[in-house]
Amino acid sequence: MDNMLPNETTLWEIYRLGLRGYEILSENGLRSFTKSFVYYLKSKGQYKRWIEANEPHDAELRAISSRCGNFDYMPKISIIMPTWNTGELYLREAIESVLAQTYDNWELCIADGGSTVSWIRGILEDYARMDSRVKVVFLKQNCGIAANSNRALTLANGEFVGFLDHDDTIAPFTFYEIIRILNKKQELDFIYSDEDKIDKDGNRSNPFFKPDWSPDMFLSCNYPIHISILRKKLLDDLRGFKDGYNGSQDYDLLLRASEVIEETNIAHIPKILYHWRTISTSTANSCRAKPYAYEAAKKALADAMYRRGIEFDEIIDGLWQGSYRIKYKILGDPRVSIIIPTKDKKDLLKRCIDSIFTKTTYENYEIVLVDNQSKESETFCYYDELKNGPKRIRLLHYDDAFNYSAINNFAVSNCDSEYILFLNNDTEVISPEWLSAMIEHIQRPDVGAVGAKLLFPNGLIQHCGVILGYGDPPIAGHHYCRYPDSHGYCGVINTVRDFSAVTGACMMTKRSLFNEVGGLDEKNLAISLNDIDYCLRLRKRGYLVVYTPYAMLYHHESMSRGSDDAPEKILRFQREIEYFRARWGSVIDRGDPYYSRNLVLDRFDFSIKCGG
Repeated sequence: MDNMLPNETTLWEIYRLGLRGYEILSENGLRSFTKSFVYYLKSKGQYKRWIEANEPHDAELRAISSRCGNFDYMPKISIIMPTWNTGELYLREAIESVLAQTYDNWELCIADGGSTVSWIRGILEDYARMDSRVKVVFLKQNCGIAANSNRALTLANGEFVGFLDHDDTIAPFTFYEIIRILNKKQELDFIYSDEDKIDKDGNRSNPFFKPDWSPDMFLSCNYPIHISILRKKLLDDLRGFKDGYNGSQDYDLLLRASEVIEETNIAHIPKILYHWRTISTSTANSCRAKPYAYEAAKKALADAMYRRGIEFDEIIDGLWQGSYRIKYKILGDPRVSIIIPTKDKKDLLKRCIDSIFTKTTYENYEIVLVDNQSKESETFCYYDELKNGPKRIRLLHYDDAFNYSAINNFAVSNCDSEYILFLNNDTEVISPEWLSAMIEHIQRPDVGAVGAKLLFPNGLIQHCGVILGYGDPPIAGHHYCRYPDSHGYCGVINTVRDFSAVTGACMMTKRSLFNEVGGLDEKNLAISLNDIDYCLRLRKRGYLVVYTPYAMLYHHESMSRGSDDAPEKILRFQREIEYFRARWGSVIDRGDPYYSRNLVLDRFDFSIKCGG
C-alpha cells in the first residue's frame, strides 16, 4: 500500500473533474462530491481528533505500563532492524520508539550493513551500552536488506519477531497491544496492525485502517506490512528472508508464511501501531523511490503461485502502482449461463444483450432470458428476432408475480452450466474481459461468489463491493455509491479483494454451490437483500466473496422495475429488512471484517470515525 493514500488525496482529481465537466454528474453525485471535498479540507483535523479520542495520553500510558506485569503470558518480542547510512535524527527516533515501549520484555536486534557514515557506529554502540536489550552487529559491507535482516535475525531470542525500518517509528503501546491479543489467543502465529505516515517534522497523517485478513487483497498488495509480528519458530522454519527480492523481501516472507499458517491464527489489531516515514528515499513518500521493489513483488507473487500449484497466465501491475493483478488461468472451457430476468423495456434489454455479444471476449456462454409477464408487443417482436439470431439465447417464461429470488431459482433449475451469472437487464458491458475476469476467480475452490464494478451511465460508482452495517437499522450498503470513479481509500475501488457481499445485479456463482445452499430465499426475501443473504450464507460455510474491478459494466439501476415508493412496496421492504436483521443481526453488529471499526457507517467513502 506504499503509494496509495486515503481517499481524500484523490479529491483534487475530483475537484478538477467538477470544474471541467460537472454537468456529467447527477444531483446526488454533485452532493457527494461537495461533501467529499469538504471532508478533504477537514481531513487532517479529523485524524488529529481521532488520535485524541483513541490513543492513550501520558497518564494512560503509565497505567498501561503498570498493567503489563499482570499478563499471564509474557513472551519476548524481538525487533529486527537493518541499518545503512541512516539519518541521525531518524535513527535515534526509531530506536527511542522501541525504548519507550510500555511492555519491557523485548530486544532490538540491529545489523548495520557497512554504513559509510562514521558516526552511526558510535550511536549504535551507545544505545547497546545504555540498554542490554539493544543488540548490534556490524557487517563489513552492505549485503542487501534481506541478507542484513537475516543477520539481525541471528541475534533474536524472542518467541515472536517484528520488523522495523531504520527510519520509521512505532507507538509506545505497540508491544502492549500485541501481548494483550496474545493473552486472548496464544496460538496466534501472525499479527499485523494499522499504520500511518510520519513526516520529517513528526507530523502524522494518512492513516491506513485495514481490514481483517483478506487473502485476495493480500495477493493484490502487501497491505499487512506494518507492523507485522511472526512467531520465531515459523521464521526459522522458513529460513528467514530470501535473497533476490530486495525491496519486497517482506512481501515474499509474508506470502510464504501465510501458506503454512491457519487463517484462524492470523490476527489484525485495528490500531495505529506503526508510523511510516515519508522522506524522498522512501516508498511511503513516492512510489517512484524504489521501482525495483515492484518487480520483486511480482516475482514473489509468481513464486507463491508456483508453490501453491495454482496455474496463472501472468502477473501484471494493478490499476494503481504498488498493486498487482494475478491473471489466473481459466481451466478448461467452462460454460456460463447468464440469467437475465426481464419484463418489457425492450430497448433496455436490447442494449444489455447487444453489449454482451459485441464486447465479450469469452465465448462459452449462454444467455437465459426469463420473461416475467411482459405485455408490450415490441418485446415479443424482439424475442422473435432473438430466435432467429445467435443460438446461445434461451427464453423462459415465469408467469407468477414478480419475485426476484423465485425467478432466478426457476432459471437456475433450468440450467446445467457449471457457472451461473445473475445479471440485471439494465446493465451494459464495458470491459471485454468482464466474463473471464469473473470466471478466473469463481473457478477457485475457496470462492463462492464474484462481483463486478458497476458504474452509473454518468460515470459515478454504483457498486464496488458491499459493506455490512450501513443504514438505520444497520443492514448493508454499497460503499462509494454515487461518488466519482477513482481508486478510493487505499485503492479499495480498484483492487481485487474480498467483501462480505456483492450485488446480485452482476454476480457469478457455482451452480452446484447455489443448489447446495438452497438458492435465493424466495419466501422471506422476494425482492430485496436476497443477494446479500446469499453471500452471507456462503461466507458462513467458509467461502470467499471476491470483488474484481476488471469486470466493468454500466448499471441503469432498476429502470425496469419502477419506483419503490408505493405503500405496498414500502411495507414489503420493511418486512424484508426485519427478517434480514433477525437472521443476520448478530453478524452485522459484530462489524464487517473487511471494513475497519475506525471508519464511519453514515457515509460511503471510508471517512474516519472521529469520535472513536
